[in-house]
Amino acid sequence: MHTTDYLIAGSSHAALEAINAIRMHDAAGSITVITRDPHPPYSPTVLPYVVSGRSAPERVYLRDAGFFTRNQVDYRAASALAAVHAERHVATLADGSEIGYRKLLLATGASPIVPPIPGIDTVEYHVLRTLDDATRLRQAMTRSRRAVVLGAGLVGMHAAENLVKAGAEVTIVEMNAQLTSGYFDDTAAGLIEEAFLDNGATIRTNSRVVGVQKTDTGVRLLLEGGDGIDADLLLVAVGVRPQLDYLDGSGVATERGILVDDAMRTNVADVWAAGDCAQARGFFSDAPIMNAILPDASIQGRIAGMGMAGDPGAKPYQGGLALNTYHFFGRHAISVGNSQVPEGGDAQVRFDQDSGRYLRVVFDRDNRLTGIFGVNEFFDAGVMAQLILRKTDLGPVRDRFMAEPLATGRALMSNLWR
Repeated sequence: MHTTDYLIAGSSHAALEAINAIRMHDAAGSITVITRDPHPPYSPTVLPYVVSGRSAPERVYLRDAGFFTRNQVDYRAASALAAVHAERHVATLADGSEIGYRKLLLATGASPIVPPIPGIDTVEYHVLRTLDDATRLRQAMTRSRRAVVLGAGLVGMHAAENLVKAGAEVTIVEMNAQLTSGYFDDTAAGLIEEAFLDNGATIRTNSRVVGVQKTDTGVRLLLEGGDGIDADLLLVAVGVRPQLDYLDGSGVATERGILVDDAMRTNVADVWAAGDCAQARGFFSDAPIMNAILPDASIQGRIAGMGMAGDPGAKPYQGGLALNTYHFFGRHAISVGNSQVPEGGDAQVRFDQDSGRYLRVVFDRDNRLTGIFGVNEFFDAGVMAQLILRKTDLGPVRDRFMAEPLATGRALMSNLWR
């Protein structure tokens, strides 16, 4: 049986940051990476650009073979984790082989949710989570004339835009009252919807799919109320969730994801988790949340790697904070933090309907930033996240901040980082 000091299951941002953190403190310990994906590491965030053709599949990899050679990492693609035997410090792979480990990081990401709609298993449909998914969708897109995107989150909206630009008649079906409901408020969502309508898309919000049927030309979606939509391409993009079957019987505690503390440790000795599969503390409350975004995956992976290597410089996780950027039809939208106004706080809005520029900023009772949301407004999302995490008092510069969030935010952070 192969044995390793550090076993990392997964190959995207959390895993790569963990490798860097381990090697900063332990130059010699053996590292083995196993991943179900057959490709070198890549980011799921790049997949819409593969679908659009702006990025070639072979040019999106985050690391090449030389990275693993230099860092003395045994990288095993197409090697899915099937079971964890924590009491023996052994992992079983899908092919039945076993790997013994001293420390284990679970960075296995998440998989697309396929809702239990009657008939969905009888038709062909697409999802978008892997590089192979993106390649298949791009090939299908070139042949599509009538497409349906089920779900109006950022993945679905990216794909819908690509389909529109490819010349297809596109219908977006969303059961919530607005597009991008998990990211933007109704005003921002309205501006996004307007851009899609102006470019020829059809939008069906407050619409629930109750059945799917196979037709001679593709599929027919049956909506609550009796309406139907025909399509030759169906993309299911209603969200993602971790697939955690490999933890059955392991003793590792899970809820919606793998429960971790502020050091990314699970409840089982020598097992950590990070990234989209981890359920860690939220910044605004102690309740564990899922926060499947790239910056958080990198932060969690770094913390986990430092802990696994015993690096005394490791600092505790500050808590999950939402951060999303979205580009659509030459425009952009950004959301950082919590959209809810805290008790004693307030929200300030600046909106120019003619130009489509919209800014909403949420403050707590002490004039500290808790959320900022904009469409066609320029500000640095990373800087805003740091202002929130550092609980920076914006009272003395609040008016200037509302007028020029980009320049004011960067000036504040320049002083704070000194």
